[in-house]
Amino acid sequence: MKKSELFFSFLLVPVDFAMILLAVFFAYYLRFSESFTDIKPVIYNFSFREYMFWGSVVTLVCLGIFALTGLYNLKTTRGGLREAYRVFISISTAMMALIVLLFFQRELFSSRFIFLAVWLLAIIFVILGRFAIRTIQRTLLKYGYGIHRVALIGNGNAGKILAKKYKREPRLGYKVMAHILPEDNIIQRLDLARLRRGVDEVIQCSLDLAQKEVLKIVDYCDVHHLVYKYVPDMLGAQVTKLDIETVSGIPIVELKDTPLDGWGRIFKRITDIVFSVTLVILTSPIMFATAIAIKLDSKGPIFFSRLDDNKPLKRVGQHGNLFRYFKFRSMRPKCDHLRYTILAKQNIRRGTPMVKIKNDPRITRVGRFIRRFSIDELGEFFLVFIGKMSLIGPRPHLPEEVAKYKKHHKRVLKIKPGITGLAQISGRSDLDFEEEVRLDTYYIENWSPRLDLWILLKTPMAVLKKRKTE
Repeated sequence: MKKSELFFSFLLVPVDFAMILLAVFFAYYLRFSESFTDIKPVIYNFSFREYMFWGSVVTLVCLGIFALTGLYNLKTTRGGLREAYRVFISISTAMMALIVLLFFQRELFSSRFIFLAVWLLAIIFVILGRFAIRTIQRTLLKYGYGIHRVALIGNGNAGKILAKKYKREPRLGYKVMAHILPEDNIIQRLDLARLRRGVDEVIQCSLDLAQKEVLKIVDYCDVHHLVYKYVPDMLGAQVTKLDIETVSGIPIVELKDTPLDGWGRIFKRITDIVFSVTLVILTSPIMFATAIAIKLDSKGPIFFSRLDDNKPLKRVGQHGNLFRYFKFRSMRPKCDHLRYTILAKQNIRRGTPMVKIKNDPRITRVGRFIRRFSIDELGEFFLVFIGKMSLIGPRPHLPEEVAKYKKHHKRVLKIKPGITGLAQISGRSDLDFEEEVRLDTYYIENWSPRLDLWILLKTPMAVLKKRKTE
């Protein structure tokens, strides 16, 4: 899912709220204007404050109905008339519900003009607001912002129709960057298109490929974090998470390998921001005391943010992208490289990409304590706030470890790394590497707000529990 699609879909919520509330206010202004009261005097006593309160309630009800009728769908291909129709139905439903409520609450006002005005104005304002958002979004598509760069695979009629449709209607947000034929070396051509033309989406639309070849394409997309879609009845593998859209009568199915796409991603990001700010405030006394203790205990910087050769410390984040990383220093300066040289024989995680030194001689006295209770990682809350990490997810990956990952290990790079996660609460550094990957993969495929809450509640006990490798 493109960031621009997430942004504009999220933007629709406050815009809809503002438009409906504006309609409520404008209806009140019209009814109580001098020109109108001269024609028809007001015969009921209803304060502006009370009116706006009920107007806010109506607005929230409308937003709920909008969500139920699919008006916050993240796709950009919905037609304007179809969207306007859904707005009309949703607002009409909300107003009917309010009329029924007021029928049983006779002490409230019953101005037919205000009901009619709010209904008409809300429909007009919301449609205009959404039209403005869609116009901006589609204008940006013309300049390549938020465009889906597609590689079509197949020489059938479906591929030709899609290619013509995407070219003829750029507002759909798709651009065909490569058209690969079944007789080509598909993986090689796909790799070339990805590297040279920035392909980020693959649509499989050929019936001539064997299942083995299809699974190779799926595997390639999985490893390189490309969106995979296909025309139905072509994939022999059994799948459960699907998203279907129709273009010119051709159904296209997208393989969804995580709920953390779309509104799940928006929800998680909002949660990360709120929790990270709160936790930075709550743990600031601990971080301040830790900084003082580190300076008093040993020479060197407070934070471990650079390698022994003075290069910035980095970790591998979502989709394999590197980001600047830091945490409270728990070791003596300039000795990080020793894990791969002098201390390599003491590695207790042999046979895996990970390195773990038991009774590590590089760790300072304060470092041993802050590692024991994960205090050295409190600075990661700042990385969560700026969007490099998440509160919950796989652990941050070292570049030298990722270089040794097998294909199925790289599935954990689909989402942002987290401060805590399913693997961390299930054994932390005591886990076998394959078991850690399995747990992180399960989290990615089965994410839910409820699972996040469960992990958060289990984290304090996991931190306090003594590890075997300590």
